[in-house]
Amino acid sequence: MSSNETPRWAEQPTPSTAEEWIARARAVARVLAADAVERDRAGATPTAEVGLLKESGLVTLLGPTAHGGAQQHWTTAFRLVREVAAGDGSIGQLLGHHYVWAWAMRLVGTPEQVAEVEELCTSRTHFFGGVVNPRDHDLLVTDDGEELVYRGKKYFSTGAKVADLLVLEGRLETSGNSVFAVVPARQDGIAFGDDWDNLGQRLTTSGSVEIDDVRVPWSDAAGYVDKRFQPSAQSTLHVPALHLVFANFYLGIAQAAMRAGLSYTRSHTRAWPYGGEGKNSGTEEFYVLEGYGDLQSKLWAAETLTDAAGTNLAHLLHADRDAVTREQRGRAAVLVSAAKQRAIDVGLEVANRVFELTGARATANSVGLDLHWRNLRTHSLHDPVAYKRVEVGRYTLLGELPTPTAYT
Repeated sequence: MSSNETPRWAEQPTPSTAEEWIARARAVARVLAADAVERDRAGATPTAEVGLLKESGLVTLLGPTAHGGAQQHWTTAFRLVREVAAGDGSIGQLLGHHYVWAWAMRLVGTPEQVAEVEELCTSRTHFFGGVVNPRDHDLLVTDDGEELVYRGKKYFSTGAKVADLLVLEGRLETSGNSVFAVVPARQDGIAFGDDWDNLGQRLTTSGSVEIDDVRVPWSDAAGYVDKRFQPSAQSTLHVPALHLVFANFYLGIAQAAMRAGLSYTRSHTRAWPYGGEGKNSGTEEFYVLEGYGDLQSKLWAAETLTDAAGTNLAHLLHADRDAVTREQRGRAAVLVSAAKQRAIDVGLEVANRVFELTGARATANSVGLDLHWRNLRTHSLHDPVAYKRVEVGRYTLLGELPTPTAYT
């Protein structure tokens, strides 16, 4: 990522509308896209990329204006994740995780906790990472009177190494209940494993984290009052929000695959010389035109469904906590499940079929078309998509709302 290609954001007017913020995200994506393949292959810690998100103002999009944030809507945040992912899927994922974890305290925290975290992360442009993988139960929390003590390990921790603040999630030894807290990422007792070596999304720094004697005051335990958690329907909305972030950066990656394929086809793909119709270019080939038309139609449909799910969910994310009902939460989760499965299916189809529409020479490593398929294939395995289809099926056939879980 060349500093010469990075716009001087401080010299530009701060966006004030959703459209202007989307334009800003597209400018960020252009910077990222210029060397996305090379950076993916290098696999370096994305410190400069997170710096770009901060300098461009995208990090404080949802933060209150009183502390220097843009105080924009979640519908805009979802779109920005998609736009940035179209430049670099890994960085789009990091931005989406940041938005969810920076907002999570608003969903579950006490008023005092919300005010403290929002001022801290917005006024100081702090970036969030999550040490929250719910399938790992190796991070245990001990009640030590006025403090909680976190000890153990999480095997996945997206964005943690490049974060300023971390959301820690562990299990209380006494009750087994989950307890979240926001802590500084740079401190004794937090060690990053540097062991993220996967097929795709290579710049998300999603490796393991060792936690050794990290102490947190009970007053910082998210949503706990007198050591008791105060639940609400809204307090579980961070899960569908995170999964809708997934759908949006999947679509951004699919857009990147489509654009890369179209660009290559226009400039390099040759007509098949034995077709008997005397075509001069691959852009005249019937199967190429049909293929791109089919993929674009499916991509537009998936984007429309995802936007509808985002509008519905954003309404609840911005609602008063006590106003969100179980039914509203359940219907929102069903729509997110529908959008996520469509984004996965369409995204993988686009990232795969562009090879058929570009030709054999497009498989050269110098072209880098494989990046998009690798990114989508890797993260789409986050949780079995079959369960998302079943959630929609149960709602459609039986009228059943999904029960809130760490993945629903």
